[in-house]
Amino acid sequence: MTTRARDDDEGGDPRVPGERAELSRLRDSLERLGMRAELHEEMPALTVRCPDAGPPVWVFVGYGGGYFSWQSAEKRHPVGDVPGAAVALAEYVTGRVF
Repeated sequence: MTTRARDDDEGGDPRVPGERAELSRLRDSLERLGMRAELHEEMPALTVRCPDAGPPVWVFVGYGGGYFSWQSAEKRHPVGDVPGAAVALAEYVTGRVF
């Protein structure tokens, strides 16, 4: 009988697939608001492009998987409210109210 190693047996983080799914949902909501966002393959992170030439804003899932966080974790929004997180992030990135 052959057994497969679990992700955490190989040093992987079992939360990563869930984090990627949450970040993907956030990306989709941001795109509906006209924002450009990119999900990274190397790590569970999302970059949101600023409309001007400024640097992108990096977004992670933190606080035990409960919040999207950005601006060095000074800004955050619950992952259970993806549309609200998209609006908060878009307002932060653009400086305008949606």
